[in-house]
Amino acid sequence: MKIVAHSRPAVVAYQDLLRLHLDERASGLVGSIEERRRNGRIYLYEKFRIGTEMVSRYLGEDKPDLRARLERAEALKAEADERRKRMTRLARTLRAEGFITTDRDTGSLLLAFSRAGVFRLGGTLVGTTAYSLYQGDLGVRMDYEELAQTGDIDFASFQRLSVALEDKVEENPDEILRSLKFDPVPGVFDQQVWKWRQSHSEAMVEFLTPAFGDESVKPLPALGVSAQALHYLNFLIADPIYAVALYRSGVLVQIPRPERFAIHKLIVADRRKGGPDQLKARKDRAQAELLIAVLAEDRPDELAEAYETALSQGPRWRERIEASLKRLPDTRELLLNLA
Repeated sequence: MKIVAHSRPAVVAYQDLLRLHLDERASGLVGSIEERRRNGRIYLYEKFRIGTEMVSRYLGEDKPDLRARLERAEALKAEADERRKRMTRLARTLRAEGFITTDRDTGSLLLAFSRAGVFRLGGTLVGTTAYSLYQGDLGVRMDYEELAQTGDIDFASFQRLSVALEDKVEENPDEILRSLKFDPVPGVFDQQVWKWRQSHSEAMVEFLTPAFGDESVKPLPALGVSAQALHYLNFLIADPIYAVALYRSGVLVQIPRPERFAIHKLIVADRRKGGPDQLKARKDRAQAELLIAVLAEDRPDELAEAYETALSQGPRWRERIEASLKRLPDTRELLLNLA
């Protein structure tokens, strides 16, 4: 497999654009910072007054980079005009360098979801839309045909986190989706909607959540939606990362870690059986193959950790991974040589 890297200036421009978007998010702080502890972790909230009522807004898990940005919020706010001009210039540079842009329909959806707080409140973009964004994180060129959209735009979140946050989106996704001409697709056995179809295209938006037990439909209170529970998804969306979708001056989103995405694709490829699912399974394996080839060279420790974590989950996980690797002998050899 031939891997073509983006130029060093393009990689630096992407990293700078991501940093500026994270600065932009922190610059919106208007209240005081409040800490809340759950299960040994610290979560940060912004506390401020609206009229006579005190309101709390979730900011994220307490991590050094977020804490440092919040402490600089006033300075970041003062730099807003210059920062936005730089973001526009960097986005233009990335387009000129051959970065694949996000199409208008997908970009407008991601922008609306970002503004509503979907990603701030634990939403993670998954599927091929997320895969395309690894061009920036990994600094590799991706093939347009390889990124041919299935029409699906998938979002996932942990139900337990969604309940525990005690915060909610500023605009419900169903209102955003209706404004973009998406119609709800009711479930077969109930009226909990977790899937939406756009009337003038084949685009489909789905909300997903990890299954801890049955694969039924669960509520995600923070996001104001229901979601289809799926096994193996907890592995995929644990400890996600930020990325920038190249639409306008960029949209800050949350995506899975690339090493977890790659191993998860090996698992789900084996879950797909018959008919159209075989085409999706081939696409899953192709995405895993490219990511593993890049990661084995550039981030072997992270890849090895994700691979070992998945194998340790039990015999069913190992069987599914091995079944996919039998079809990808070169990829199997890369994983076996990571130690």
